[in-house]
Amino acid sequence: MKKLYGRQSYVQSAGVKNDREIDGFTVAVCQELGIELSRHRSRSFEEMMDWGDDLSGFDLIVALSPASQRMALELTRYYHLDVEYWPIMDPTGLGEGREAKLAVYRQVRDQIRDRMVARFGVPIPQVEDKDDA
Repeated sequence: MKKLYGRQSYVQSAGVKNDREIDGFTVAVCQELGIELSRHRSRSFEEMMDWGDDLSGFDLIVALSPASQRMALELTRYYHLDVEYWPIMDPTGLGEGREAKLAVYRQVRDQIRDRMVARFGVPIPQVEDKDDA
């Protein structure tokens, strides 16, 4: 999101669980677009709130899985914010061999990028920033 739209909006990434590191294939295919994820780690909704990000301060939650959509709807039933579900394919376990796996991850990366452009419009030109992710 930051890579396409800069820092004009406050964005946080959260999921249902935070039980694992960012997948190496995800890191690799995002690096191809200049998006640095190697220092990123997954966090849960609860952990995000524990760190001080109150869900009432957000306007939109984009859920990429049915489980995250259910969690978002449950957590936001007392807040006035939108929850959108983007049915994105889960690439884990797909593809035989490294190149096939990378191809599947690229497809998912591009699905997410295309959904962002459809939802938020044409990306803004920006100066390279090493922290954009």
